[in-house]
Amino acid sequence: MADQEVKKEELREELELKDQVISIRRVTKVVKGGKNLSFSALAAVGNGSGLVGIGKGKAREVPQAIRKAVEDAKKKLIKVPLSESTIPTLLEERQVEVL
Repeated sequence: MADQEVKKEELREELELKDQVISIRRVTKVVKGGKNLSFSALAAVGNGSGLVGIGKGKAREVPQAIRKAVEDAKKKLIKVPLSESTIPTLLEERQVEVL
């Protein structure tokens, strides 16, 4: 089991993934002593060839939230089937005769 986890980690590191921050939000939690400020980040990673992942992270500072979001996205990589550069989908067509 541990060997598989190491292999997955090594595989993720070998891939040339690009990351993109989708959104950053400022979150305030009101407590008895005042307001606790933190940041939430949403990020996407991918290799441009059908491998993509989306993750979120939360921390007291923006760079840490982004780092956590990117790490989460790398853990959630999925393969999206591509036909050249598009996502293939099944289309349904109907014809109706007008009188």
